[in-house]
Amino acid sequence: IHKGMTSRDLTDNVEQLQIIRSLRLIRTKTIAILYKLSIWSLKTKKILLASRTHNIPAQPTTLGKRLSMFGEEILFALKRLDNLIENYPIRGLQGAVGTQLDQIVLLKGDKEKVKILSEQISNHFGCKTSLNSLGQVYPRSIDMETVNALITVSSGISNFARTIRLMAGQGLVSEGFKKGQIGSSAMPHKMNARTSERINGFHNILKGYGTMLAGISGDQWNEGDVSCSVVRRVALPGSFFASDGQLEATLTVLSEMEFFETVITKEVRKFLPFMASTIFLMESLKKGCKREEVFEAIKENLNKASHEIREERLKENDLIQRIAKDKRIPLDIKEVKSILKNRENFAASAPNQSEKFASEVEKWTKRFPESKKISAEAIL
Repeated sequence: IHKGMTSRDLTDNVEQLQIIRSLRLIRTKTIAILYKLSIWSLKTKKILLASRTHNIPAQPTTLGKRLSMFGEEILFALKRLDNLIENYPIRGLQGAVGTQLDQIVLLKGDKEKVKILSEQISNHFGCKTSLNSLGQVYPRSIDMETVNALITVSSGISNFARTIRLMAGQGLVSEGFKKGQIGSSAMPHKMNARTSERINGFHNILKGYGTMLAGISGDQWNEGDVSCSVVRRVALPGSFFASDGQLEATLTVLSEMEFFETVITKEVRKFLPFMASTIFLMESLKKGCKREEVFEAIKENLNKASHEIREERLKENDLIQRIAKDKRIPLDIKEVKSILKNRENFAASAPNQSEKFASEVEKWTKRFPESKKISAEAIL
């Protein structure tokens, strides 16, 4: 084999073998994350939570649904990653300009032997697809697609970590804090979500490598040149190290995090009258009211109550009394209290979403059972 090889017959194939093996490992660890996330989602599927849009309390959701939301994004990325792995095209032995001239001459013109040799390489890689017509190097757009797949996986994970950090700042969750760990060298009370911060940092590193590989995509001269090498030597291994580091950090958070249900419930109780505004509006519309008029009435009462609470002019939230007294809103105090009392109704379809997410994850764990045995490595 060596006698008929150009340097790219060696390096491109070795690099692609490393890439495909790394992608398979990333896939298994991603499924492991989804498996642990699905367990959390089912475990917390009925815990009511103040959900936020624009980081402002919006409507109730459940903790499990929030976790499944990030899981859903990771699932989408996993499908893309899996499709890339199952259809990843290898270069094989193609010679200096992709015509296999050297191999054909070396094997005395026997093209069938050259074909058998190429099939043996494909079998060694465990890949179903080989590139047919190419130049000295395989297209660097494949490298870009590879790292973009890692970035897409990273996106859902990074969103999860960002929300854990926000929730930790509100005292709703801890990502885990081991004996001897220090949150701040100056402030002993602090328990910073440092591993989640690290997860977000890895996401930015991956996007940086993605930009590097996008720069060499579509930039090959004729049958090929190696100006891409200086970029690929940094970006490809760096991307996989960053991705693996992020996955390991996420596995650590998922194994150590803790939710404070008492604080979560207290926050729901605080914001629930405001978060029920949509239901007040819908119930009014069911009675034949004009949407714009009722919307304005509810908004006025909400804004006044909220302002007075912040200025501590109100000892207790009297929003429900205001709603019931406003003649523009066709709800009496009994109806308003009934709406707030039936808290299970606020979860709506959230518990079902957790269950459906878990069932989708189960399909992947059945296909890759080894993923259920993966646990986080020690953080050094």
